[in-house]
Amino acid sequence: MRCFYAKAWIAASARRGAALALATGAARPWRGLRGVAKLLTLARTRTVTGCAQSGAAGEGQLSDRGGIFAGADPMAIVQRWLDEAELTEPNDPNAIALATVDAAGMPNVRMVLLKEIRPEGFVFYTNYESAKAGEIEGAGRAAFVLHWKSLRRQVRVRGAMRRVEGAEADAYFASRSLKSRLGAWASRQSQPLGARAELIAEVARQTARHGTNPPRPPFWGGYCLEPVEIEFWADGAFRLHDRFRWRRSGPGAAWEICRLSP
Repeated sequence: MRCFYAKAWIAASARRGAALALATGAARPWRGLRGVAKLLTLARTRTVTGCAQSGAAGEGQLSDRGGIFAGADPMAIVQRWLDEAELTEPNDPNAIALATVDAAGMPNVRMVLLKEIRPEGFVFYTNYESAKAGEIEGAGRAAFVLHWKSLRRQVRVRGAMRRVEGAEADAYFASRSLKSRLGAWASRQSQPLGARAELIAEVARQTARHGTNPPRPPFWGGYCLEPVEIEFWADGAFRLHDRFRWRRSGPGAAWEICRLSP
């Protein structure tokens, strides 16, 4: 009789494990009762806990938002993750996939380098006559994702765009290598180019014109993405990933934090 009940319990556990594996998209079939128990434990511990306001008053409402997700300032969390990535990524840990849309609503995406994380937003620099700048100016909004394979984490950001010009842009431009500064003068970014030799010849012409201390071109500067939504994602076992979304109505407003289903 005991053997009969034991077999029935094993069969029921396997069925529950199968259903859970299908629901969570597990990459591999569970193996034995250990795999079933692990899946059930993960299901119990990774529950949707709702949303909470940022700050001390709301922290307790998301009691499982600890470890790498801990903190009351999302910008500080992004900076902390980026600092970690600088130690593990093979190159360009600050590379972001920047997404924009054109006048017809057709999306566009490209890699650019994030140069600064400020309390108010994320800063990168580009040619104001480029395709990306035209789309940014037209829509006034953009989004990007930071993804680090070495950490198995990513950050998604959406928000409004504003220019970074004047002394701020001048200071960053002056910090670039001489060849990069001359290249900024020479390149008509996103415009058709007959041959690479034409570009090299234009670099030589701009070198003769500006010498060793070229100023920032009037068509070159920065953008700051002021976020209204930031999502932190970390890889989880059995594809039960951890996701926390920070959302606010606009710059300066309070953040609402939600745990999201994977």
